[in-house]
Amino acid sequence: MSPSAEVALSARDVSKAVSGPDGRLQILDGVSLVVPAGESLAIVGASGSGKTTLLGLLAGLDNPDSGEIVLAGQALNRLDEEARAALRRRRVGFVFQSFHLLPALTAEENVMLPLELEDGGDAQTAAREALAAVGLAQRLHHYPSQLSGGEQQRVAIARAFVHGPGLLFADEPTGNLDARTGHTVSDLLFELNQARGTTLILVTHDMNLARRCRHVVRLDGGRRVEDAA
Repeated sequence: MSPSAEVALSARDVSKAVSGPDGRLQILDGVSLVVPAGESLAIVGASGSGKTTLLGLLAGLDNPDSGEIVLAGQALNRLDEEARAALRRRRVGFVFQSFHLLPALTAEENVMLPLELEDGGDAQTAAREALAAVGLAQRLHHYPSQLSGGEQQRVAIARAFVHGPGLLFADEPTGNLDARTGHTVSDLLFELNQARGTTLILVTHDMNLARRCRHVVRLDGGRRVEDAA
């Protein structure tokens, strides 16, 4: 990374353990990373390696036992839960494997929701523009049950981008999709990432998807063991 490059997210010596029936289980052990603004990072590793736990910590959804995470210039350990939630609403978007759309809301209403929670101006116009950007201008009034898996994930991507987040976290964004649909969705994710200048951080088991990222971090047993560009 160039010394002058802006840092979107950094983690220093982050560790996390949980209590289990056999005592304390170390999930992450001293993980460090730096993500320059506007770039993309994939977190890969075997099941149980700590990928999703690390993503949650980086996004401020949970606290590490030790270490420091700085997101958008804010040290998360110095913020209470309310302040971390406010930072996420302003600066962060999420895309999940299982879409997480509200079934009682239309596509348009699902995308409007983040803006309405923040009183973000003309939410309907912004939602329609976001859905058009993902190729769903004709699906505004469809409910999730009336959409295919790929269409639901595109709604989720529109929702994630609608408020112009600086960072987008994606957890197995193509995991519930067939190969062809997954490729289409990943194309869309990277196109929007580049067009909007958003920093993209994703967890995936798909190495073809991971290799599309500028940086790849590999976890094994909670430790960072390898990364590649």
